[in-house]
Amino acid sequence: MIENAIQIICVYAIPLIFAITLHEAAHGWAAKKLGDDTAWILGRVTANPVPHIDPVGTVLVPGALVLMSALTGGAGFVFGWAKPVPINPRYFRHFNRDMMLTALAGPASNLLQAIAWAVVLKLVVMLGISERFVISVCAAGISVNLMLMAFNLIPIPPLDGGRILRGLLPSSGRSLLDRIEPYGMVILVVLMAGGGLGFFARPFLEAGRWLVELVL
Repeated sequence: MIENAIQIICVYAIPLIFAITLHEAAHGWAAKKLGDDTAWILGRVTANPVPHIDPVGTVLVPGALVLMSALTGGAGFVFGWAKPVPINPRYFRHFNRDMMLTALAGPASNLLQAIAWAVVLKLVVMLGISERFVISVCAAGISVNLMLMAFNLIPIPPLDGGRILRGLLPSSGRSLLDRIEPYGMVILVVLMAGGGLGFFARPFLEAGRWLVELVL
């Protein structure tokens, strides 16, 4: 059982680290395009994982979730986070629109990564590569990115979904979300404990399984 858990962690490690890293880099890239080069100046718009790694969110939490999933024999909800990319919205030309687009860039990067992993998996299959580890890493890349996208699209601040929703709401709705934000992490913990996150992520997980089956 322990050996199986180690194998699963090895399979998920590469796609998970890059899923989280490129998610944050995408926020910085979008912010730069919209007028705020704070993250660019600080070296955070990079595919190098080191500047983005948060010991708890990038290593401990996703590692524990993968290990728990392996030990219980299930396909659990895996998510994580990196150090938040610094954003200075006073440089944005249109505050609400640009904050929404900057937030949207993170989940969009995960969608593109899931598609990229699917393309790689298709090439692996076409080339007749039957190495199970390679196929498993590609499949993990698809599911991890879809799960991370699902987690971040939950419309609760401070998640990206909350930022996106704020940009779409009238001023009264934005004020309500601003009041909710200090309690956002508490709400997420309650949702996690009650299985709410898994319920929200299930359609994305099913989409990932469908995509893998389609490619294979």
